[in-house]
Amino acid sequence: MGNLLEQLRGMTVVVADTGDLEAIRNFTPRDATTNPSLIAAAAQMPEYREVVDGTLLQARKALGPDAERAQVVALAFDRLAIAFGLRILDIVPGRVSTEVDARLSYDTAATVEKARDLMAQYAAAGIDRSRVLIKIAATWEGIRAAEQLEREGIHCNLTLMFGLHQAIACAEAGVTLISPFVGRILDWHKKATGQDYAPADDPGVVSVTRIYNYYKKFGYKTEVMGASFRNLGEILELAGCDLLTISPALLKQLETGDGPLPRKLDPSAAADLDIAPIPMDLATFERMHAADRMASDKLSEGIRGFTQALESTEALLSARLAQIEDGAALGKVVSEGMFGLYDHDGDGYVTREEWLGTDAVFDAMDTDHDGRISLAEMGAALGAIVHWATARAA
Repeated sequence: MGNLLEQLRGMTVVVADTGDLEAIRNFTPRDATTNPSLIAAAAQMPEYREVVDGTLLQARKALGPDAERAQVVALAFDRLAIAFGLRILDIVPGRVSTEVDARLSYDTAATVEKARDLMAQYAAAGIDRSRVLIKIAATWEGIRAAEQLEREGIHCNLTLMFGLHQAIACAEAGVTLISPFVGRILDWHKKATGQDYAPADDPGVVSVTRIYNYYKKFGYKTEVMGASFRNLGEILELAGCDLLTISPALLKQLETGDGPLPRKLDPSAAADLDIAPIPMDLATFERMHAADRMASDKLSEGIRGFTQALESTEALLSARLAQIEDGAALGKVVSEGMFGLYDHDGDGYVTREEWLGTDAVFDAMDTDHDGRISLAEMGAALGAIVHWATARAA
């Protein structure tokens, strides 16, 4: 029968939700996905410091000594995302998802331009387009960008997916893959109702199940990849989904778990369901989005969170570049500045809701596992980088 992870792989493609190459090697997923906060977490690991340092120095060399530090960091970030993507592709047999700047989420033309640039960098490294997914927020503008990119042969992963209207719009646009956020949907409902939910009744599980059944009922080719899990039960309830992207901690639980794992999602079962089709246009999208307060809240919140994660990673890279170039003592300044971006209520702690970034990074920083990050914990995470960079500068 095998452990839970082995059984899950028999019906679902397992994707690693991490930028940590060792974790990817350990769990051998088919695909992997990364984003700014995952890159930031990986960049803080000693084994990747030379990769980050080299990328920064190459960006400086490319732009010249007079370029503003922010310009160097912007170029280095894109190159670093590609550098980690290339290393991931050396390990996994399938695809890697690389994210477009979340600040472009409502700009179709800019999203298309950035996606083309990222794909050109992969192509220059000899990577076939079939092995890369460009990750874009599922706004109406983002979906339109993905539609254009898919026509050009650039495959897309639409993220920040919370509502059926987003999913239908993506499928009709011919998007390759969507990533509905199970855990964030649960978070919203728990806060709104004060209730706890059993895995089978989990609103995130219900949402992904509904999307999956709609796709299979009407024969859409767009793949469904459940993401952002809060617990093992959510994963088990979605066994059979096309793909699931899972953090290393939950992959470990699956690997050490046993017992039978029944298939919960099945195309043949979906085909027999009584589901009415919903033709999608801008007016319908906007009407359904406005009516779905959870989807509306979480999409805008998610874009803010992804933007904060990107800005935090840029601050991290800027601090390292400063350490390398002039040895400036920026560690304390940067850690306090980053902390202020997330501590919205000023109570001295960053909660999971305030963090808004990737759960894996939050968990890594939350060293005492109390569900919140203190300034000391965030400072400690950045301190390793500052210490290393100072030593290198010396």
